Amino acid sequence: MIIVTGAAGFIGSALVSKLNNKGIKDIVIVDDFSSSVKNKNIEHKALLKKINRDTFFEWLDDNHEDIDIIFHIGARTDTTEFDMKVFDKLNLNYSKAVWKACTTYCIPLIYASSAATYGLGEFGYMDDHQIVDKLKPLNPYGISKNEFDKWVLRQEEHPPFWAGMKFFNVYGPNEYHKGRMASVIFHAYNQIKDKGKLRLFRSHNPDYEDGKQLRDFVYVKDVVNILFYLMNHQKNSGLYNLGTGKARTFLDLAKATFRSLNIPENIEFIDTPEDIRDKYQYFTEARTDKLLSTGYDIPFYSLEEGIEEYVQGFLVNRLYY
Repeated sequence: MIIVTGAAGFIGSALVSKLNNKGIKDIVIVDDFSSSVKNKNIEHKALLKKINRDTFFEWLDDNHEDIDIIFHIGARTDTTEFDMKVFDKLNLNYSKAVWKACTTYCIPLIYASSAATYGLGEFGYMDDHQIVDKLKPLNPYGISKNEFDKWVLRQEEHPPFWAGMKFFNVYGPNEYHKGRMASVIFHAYNQIKDKGKLRLFRSHNPDYEDGKQLRDFVYVKDVVNILFYLMNHQKNSGLYNLGTGKARTFLDLAKATFRSLNIPENIEFIDTPEDIRDKYQYFTEARTDKLLSTGYDIPFYSLEEGIEEYVQGFLVNRLYY
């Protein structure tokens, strides 16, 4: 039996689809199922059971002997939320409880960390345990993820296998419910469809031209491929970057989105809002050496390939994965 928390969300629901596509149906999903919009992500999925996140640990105590692995993907991911109590409850304390249960019951655990832990990248983007205490996340969401990583690394007792996945800029199907927190590709598609043009932030850093700011954009199908791989290759526990290892510009993204819609490019640059300008990241890129050293060798989607499939295969007809 496989447990997926946050299963009605973006990455969680994509992971359930991946498992179903591999013929796995003995899946128990955990989430707050009160959102009808999010619940569309899990329609037509093959499942054993749905459990509300508030009653999950009671159920786990009674059923732990049947569980093969827990994917803890559930989290509050809103980077504009500044109430630390929300993150303490959902991201830090809930995750600690999942870790302790997996430790007690000897259940392998793969959990969602975030590249938001790296802040402005002052210490680089290496998933090295030695730098975790030095990192300076830019918002409460990133802080909560890094605090959990720090806590994990201090634990003397741990699950038989564990992996904390530092997700970079994930995009792809099943993010319709995320609103302003959806990927840049999602917003670019909607802006181009609605207005025939796309607005990008102007660069306020002399080292970068307008639109040449760089991010590591990773397609959600690559993300779930890696999660599935780690489930089946439980070699080296630790924190892992989950990105392509190749940063791309926002101009690359914009051009690929226009091309996928067969619409002429029309890009306009606007000033980055002053309230976020000092915290704006001009470059992120996952160092993937550690992941690749485990033997993972499936090629990543290029940005162009991922955007074309996402737009034509899902967004145009509002389909789900």
